[in-house]
Amino acid sequence: MGIVTIKEKSGIPKYKQIVASIEDAIINGTIKKGDKLPSLNSIKNQHSLSRDTVLTAFNELKTRGIIQSIVGKGYYVNSVDIDINQKVFLLFDEFNSFKEDLYNAFLTGMGKNVQVDIFFHHFNYDVFNKLINDNVGDYSHYIIMPANLKETENIIDRLPKDKVYILDQTHKELLKYPSIHQNFKKDIYQGLESGLDKIKKYKKVILLYSASRQPKGLLDGFNLFCTHHNIKNEIIDTLNDRVLSDKELYIILDDKNLIRIIKSIKEKQLILAKDIGIISYNDTLLKEIVEGGITTISTNFNLMGQRLAEMILKNEFAQVENPNSLILRKSL
Repeated sequence: MGIVTIKEKSGIPKYKQIVASIEDAIINGTIKKGDKLPSLNSIKNQHSLSRDTVLTAFNELKTRGIIQSIVGKGYYVNSVDIDINQKVFLLFDEFNSFKEDLYNAFLTGMGKNVQVDIFFHHFNYDVFNKLINDNVGDYSHYIIMPANLKETENIIDRLPKDKVYILDQTHKELLKYPSIHQNFKKDIYQGLESGLDKIKKYKKVILLYSASRQPKGLLDGFNLFCTHHNIKNEIIDTLNDRVLSDKELYIILDDKNLIRIIKSIKEKQLILAKDIGIISYNDTLLKEIVEGGITTISTNFNLMGQRLAEMILKNEFAQVENPNSLILRKSL
């Protein structure tokens, strides 16, 4: 007798009975982690079922992470934690403190009995491609942060359309998917607009911008702001060999360069906000404290994580623009 039991006229769909049978076998120790399951065809033939019925059951167990398929070999028990009812694939560009806030808020919002596996593509198209290809069909939901990688829609299309959510930065080619994202062009423009009176005291505004890692919307919004207000500006891609001049305001988009410029200001015995101003992008707890407080333009990453969890739990299709604001501190 196999591990699968099917009762006719029980009122329970047969694929659900297969799932329950395998769960029961795990609970009572009949099958353990690493054990091979009966084949699709053997269950189909033994119980006179369609292959699709058995495959539906196996796919449900697979997306919950309870079983895994090995090409050419069959299906194996991958986890004995049968309480997991959702398994989420979360693909970030890179990890940093504000992404940690987003991640933790998302985990809290999803509640119990959810497994979230986090991956990073580090702005590398080949890594992005491989991570998605290697995990097609293994998860109940896929949260993708495409960043500014080009033509990611061709890769994301391989995933079940109703299981994909786009996070943080989206593109017109991805509008068929629900998303929670930032409007980078509008956000930086409005953030700078909010601080216009303080910005005007500087002779020049310098944007430190990397086209390979940062959204083009930030560049567009910065240019628009400077044009509208006739503000002298400069766009640079590195601080290397940069000589700081009096009454310059730097807009720094990443934390490593924020540390570099603060170090440079100290070495040259300049005074922050008097000689050199700083606006940083993306707020963190550390920026509230460093040098008496660093002014930031930032979205609310906790809210982003909470709203994302809500969308998934409610199976909601929406394209949500996450709020953003200027947080004034002593560095401006």
